[in-house]
This record gives sequence, C-alpha cells and structure tokens, in this order.
Amino acid sequence: MCGSPPRRTSRGCRQRPARTRPARTPRPGPSVLAGEDQWWLFWSLSFAVRAADWTRSGGFCEEYRGYGGEDTDVAATVRSLGGALFWVGGATAAHQHHPVQDPPVHHLDAIVRNAAVFHRRWGWWPMTGWLEQFRAAGLAGYDAATRTWSVTGPPAAAARSTAS
Repeated sequence: MCGSPPRRTSRGCRQRPARTRPARTPRPGPSVLAGEDQWWLFWSLSFAVRAADWTRSGGFCEEYRGYGGEDTDVAATVRSLGGALFWVGGATAAHQHHPVQDPPVHHLDAIVRNAAVFHRRWGWWPMTGWLEQFRAAGLAGYDAATRTWSVTGPPAAAARSTAS
C-alpha cells in the first residue's frame, strides 16, 4: 500500500505511512499552523487543536453517519470560530490497516448522504472528487434543479469491480 510495509507498535497495532494530506508535510519537529489554503485538508487520523478551540467547536457533529465529511466539518467549525488547526511534524499515528478503494465505492451511500449534511451546514459540497468519480461510474447523479446528489447505481456491484 503506501510503498512500505506496516510495522507493529508496542501495543500490537500495525503502523503504515498514511497519504500526505497537507500540501507540504512538515518535517519531524515543531508543530505547523495549517495555512488558509489547507484547513479543509484536515483529517482526524492525526491532528492537533488547542483545547479551547476544541471545546468551543463542540467536537464532531453527530449528524454524520458512516464514512465521509465529518473531518472537513470539524475543520470548518473550528475555522469559523476563529480557531486553529495544526500539522504536527514527526507525530506518529497508529491506524488499523484495511483495504481501500479509490473512489471508496463501499462507502457510496454514506458519502452521498454525508455530503448533503455538510452542504446543508456549510453551503458547499465536500468530497467533490469522489462524487464526480461516482457520477462518471454511473453510481451517483447531481440534479442541478434541486442542487442535490443522489445514489443512482448499485454500490455492491461497483465495489466488486473497483476493489484495489
């Protein structure tokens, strides 16, 4: 998967390098404030936020179900309240290994549903890359008249054909 094999941590978790989320990955060392052009890249696998900003934000919105959108929502909330998100150079994150798909067809229903939650809350669509890939595969469609995305195809069949 990411070019190097997983390692076992002292607690038995498999450790594997994750995909880079910020435009520039900080070198091991000090924390780096996420730039104005990077806040939406927030990924809750590993993050830092001031305790006061986290408390003010209320944490994760519980309207999201399943995979997708909840991380970007946290970032939007913290940012809207004037808070800050940080990339932590050299931080270690343990993440349970699991197969991945690109796009994540096995999360089709949740992504479409959660994108609508996010759009209602913030006025713009997150995960547009995946939504467009779903549309190209005939799995999702956008109705410009109602400004909504919907699932249009069977995710189970697509998941079998696009698994990686």
